[in-house]
Amino acid sequence: MFAARRLATRIPAARTQTALFHNTAPAFVQKGDAIPDLEVLTENSPGNKINLAKEIKGKGIIIGTPAAFSPACSSTHVPGYINHPKLKDAGQVFVLSVNDPFVTKAWGQSLDPTGKSGVRFLGDPTGKFTAALDLSFDSTSVFGNERSKRYALVVENGKVKEAFVEPDNTGVNVSKAENVLG
Repeated sequence: MFAARRLATRIPAARTQTALFHNTAPAFVQKGDAIPDLEVLTENSPGNKINLAKEIKGKGIIIGTPAAFSPACSSTHVPGYINHPKLKDAGQVFVLSVNDPFVTKAWGQSLDPTGKSGVRFLGDPTGKFTAALDLSFDSTSVFGNERSKRYALVVENGKVKEAFVEPDNTGVNVSKAENVLG
């Protein structure tokens, strides 16, 4: 079968063998993709499961972060959204981190003590939601496990309208509030 496929596509044998070892970049979540229909995210406690495919009505933003309380996430990335003048026009806004719900609750309270912004902080304790978006990366050397790339997804009617994914996983250039909210 392999030989037949090679003949059909006319790829020289040497190139075919090389192609077996070629490492391509993963296809991250793309414009038009549906939000994963999973009940794995948690808000405030392990028993409060959130399914973003059902939770986001109309338009919204999902902000992915590598870690709650990490320096860039806490000093610029998330506060940029909380304090942005166009936040109210964005619809429902969720901040996700591959952390447990107790950590994300405390983080939300530290960044938005009054809750006035309306931004909701969710834990993805198993990383399954992040993996379903193909937005996880191996951060074992820093955080001890797989974590989320830093990103922002503009969502409309259950589908990704725009995806802002940091090419280096953790930068704060592509996914910053000014780029996403204008």
